[in-house]
Amino acid sequence: MPTNKSRMLFRRVFSFTSITSGGHEAVMNIIVLGFIFLSQQCGQSICQKASKPNIVMVMSDAFDGRLSFDPGSKLVQLPYTNYLRQLGSTFLNAYTNSPICCPSRAAMWSGQYVHLTQSWNNYKCLDANTTTWMDLLKENGYRTKMIGKLDYTSGAHSVSNRVEAWTRDVQFLLRQEGRPVSELVGNKSTVKIMSKDWENTDKATQWIHQTAASTTPEPFALYLGLNLPHPYKTESLGQTAGGSTFRTSPYWLTKVNSDLISVPKWLPLAAMHPVDYYSTFTKNCSGVFTDDEVKSIRAFYYAMCAETDAMLGQVISALRETGVLNNTVVIFTADHGELAMEHRQFYKMSMFEGSSHVPLLIMGPGLISGQQVNQLVSLVDLYPTVLEIAGISAVGNLSGQSLLPLLSTSIAFSNQQQRAWAFSEYHGCNVNASTYMLRSDQWKYITYADGLSVSAQLFDLTLDKDELHNVVHKFPDVQAHLEKQLRSIVDYPKVSEAVHVYNKKAFGAWRLSLGRNYSQVIGNLRWHVDWQKDALANERAIDKWLYGSQYDTLQSTSLTSSPSYKFPPVFQGLYMIFFVM
Repeated sequence: MPTNKSRMLFRRVFSFTSITSGGHEAVMNIIVLGFIFLSQQCGQSICQKASKPNIVMVMSDAFDGRLSFDPGSKLVQLPYTNYLRQLGSTFLNAYTNSPICCPSRAAMWSGQYVHLTQSWNNYKCLDANTTTWMDLLKENGYRTKMIGKLDYTSGAHSVSNRVEAWTRDVQFLLRQEGRPVSELVGNKSTVKIMSKDWENTDKATQWIHQTAASTTPEPFALYLGLNLPHPYKTESLGQTAGGSTFRTSPYWLTKVNSDLISVPKWLPLAAMHPVDYYSTFTKNCSGVFTDDEVKSIRAFYYAMCAETDAMLGQVISALRETGVLNNTVVIFTADHGELAMEHRQFYKMSMFEGSSHVPLLIMGPGLISGQQVNQLVSLVDLYPTVLEIAGISAVGNLSGQSLLPLLSTSIAFSNQQQRAWAFSEYHGCNVNASTYMLRSDQWKYITYADGLSVSAQLFDLTLDKDELHNVVHKFPDVQAHLEKQLRSIVDYPKVSEAVHVYNKKAFGAWRLSLGRNYSQVIGNLRWHVDWQKDALANERAIDKWLYGSQYDTLQSTSLTSSPSYKFPPVFQGLYMIFFVM
């Protein structure tokens, strides 16, 4: 018989107006009721009815984890995220290990921090032959499938994105992104805005149906990667443009509680930390924004999250329809968050909560339901967690810890010690210093580069949820303690130096490959509007960064003083000496 909890949850979900396709909301409400009934009948231990459970992970892009629990969950209707919250465990303090697409996913797939795999930016991540947890599932008898956005191997993303990351230490300040805007499309019956994600969701559900119909007994593991709610490319800015358009339809906007949307508090530009100011400027957010503009961007972002939630719902629906939901562990998470104009920024690339806090909800047979977990965790923990759920021993030097002791109804896991901190790092574009974050107790400690050349930040998240008051000088003992703890995790000055060396070597090789086309190519990247204001000075700034004292010597010989200055052959020789030989 259905429990009182089932009935109450059904009434709550029934009040939502969510769909997966076709506009038949009443049908979807009935389906949700079926989910509740079936889930309440699940066994009390993992693998009661099968040797191993199925595992399904849905990983979105840019989903603010604070929307997965109160009070953030009140901003937008997310019925299927709420479904996982009611019948699974919600991690209230889950963090990305690097707030940008490829390095974050590299950490999740490898189970190692990005400095261990040298996944420095969206271009430099894992080798294609890296062993992932999905590989190990396949080796141990799982039928596996990966669909949609993977984005964890090297070589992807735009030329602009990688060049901006390589040259972040150059002494110039250029806008690299389009100004964030909102764009309304379609009408109140327009549901499928992000067509590629919907296509991949359809593929995932078709695969579930086909696999469930198979007569072979092996369990399955499915990964679905979504691009939403990442902002869309701003087409009007040309082929090199990044994603600065928050696009949705009136249908999804009806899911947003507009009365609860506030305008975030901003520090004055002059009072911002220098690294945060660099991010704000390069993200094209240093200009004037009206309150209506900010509210619109935030509302459209939340609507994009609602569309994402509907795709999650379609996957859960397929599991229910095929009768495998009661033996399937479902995981929903994201690679990073989205600032959505908090701290006068959009995108990610920041250790502020909007960017670094990710959703993590896990539901399945033998796992605790309706639980909120305060434990500090991060994406590297998913690797050992998935393996332990599947009964596979983890191999190698993993950075994460299995979360199963926090999830399982079995007392066998209850006494295992969990670490009391979470770690994240960032080495990519839109930030002009390697950044390291340690979360411990109520504190968030952020330090940069070598720990000396750039001042640190410290926030008390209990008293300062908006992260507007840097108290690093007020609590020197706390800083000293967290600094010691951070250095026990990573020798971050050494890592920062390794990134410096990599950036110069990678940029130098790219530049050399362009030959005489260098000036034309670099001047037409995403920063072209600001670059063209003084192209010659910008090229010289890069040379000074790349060659240091050798550049000053060449300047004194007037080799670079000509208005028609191009990349001198002698610099090619210097590059070969410094970085190749």
